[in-house]
Amino acid sequence: MKKIIIGIMGPGKGATSLDVDYAYQLGQLIAQSGWVLLTGGSNTGVMEAANQGAKAANGLTLGILPNADNKGMSKAVDIAIFTNLGQARNVINVLSSDVIIACGMGAGTASEIALGIKQNKPIILLNQNLESQNFFKSLAPEQVFIVDSPEAAIQTVKDCLTQLIE
Repeated sequence: MKKIIIGIMGPGKGATSLDVDYAYQLGQLIAQSGWVLLTGGSNTGVMEAANQGAKAANGLTLGILPNADNKGMSKAVDIAIFTNLGQARNVINVLSSDVIIACGMGAGTASEIALGIKQNKPIILLNQNLESQNFFKSLAPEQVFIVDSPEAAIQTVKDCLTQLIE
């Protein structure tokens, strides 16, 4: 049976302290739910925090890396996929995730959200940027969900997964 993969997308170096805190909590909650965590695999920002949170809760982590080697990879990544695709690896992040949670906002995160919308993936926005919330919600009102806490994000994931199964 296929494992459920939840992608957390978010900024690396541009992550805020709130983004990092939320990402760590999301990683823990994803692991506690028995799902696999997918990130871009980096050892910075949202990706590092989410992976560390999942590992703290004994979860399984999958990193889709932009390089051909483990340079800059989080030590909390269990399964590393080396793509040597640079930012083009964002397509793999999106296609491999059952549900996507955007934690924070940056150009790479925005590209992943846009790709997710094009692929009809459920997108959960957990960020403080009202402009990005309004923009992405206007593109796909039935597909983009705005939440204000990691717990609300996980509940929304559960709701989305129930609809995907039906």
